[in-house]
Amino acid sequence: MPAKKMRVDVFDESGNRYTVTFEGRVTREKAIRLLDIVELLGGIPEEENPELVNATSKRSKVDRVRQIVEKYLPIMWFTSTDVQTAYEQEFKQPISLSTVSTYLSRMADRGILAKGGASNRRRYKVEAKTARHTFGFIKSNK
Repeated sequence: MPAKKMRVDVFDESGNRYTVTFEGRVTREKAIRLLDIVELLGGIPEEENPELVNATSKRSKVDRVRQIVEKYLPIMWFTSTDVQTAYEQEFKQPISLSTVSTYLSRMADRGILAKGGASNRRRYKVEAKTARHTFGFIKSNK
């Protein structure tokens, strides 16, 4: 198996750039740790950034669902209930399970998500090509 490289660039509110690179065997746990570091470096609480709060409140529900998937569930299998719970915690607004399921199904049809399992136990995962684009996964030629 070829070595992999994961690189994340983060800019803070002062314009400083932080580059975090991980080379070697990228596992789910290591990727989550790296993303935790990124959150510590660049995470700005919404309460401190009113522009971000206003921009988020103007976004459609489907955009918010996609944001939840990208932010909290980028590298693991998840269910509609997982997204519903994260959505309600993040935006402090209720969203029906059928709405979440519909949006996830549409994202799967568009190739953003992979889906598996029977219809009553449907699970989703961000497509590998989407994850590579979003998080900057690069295969090394070593």
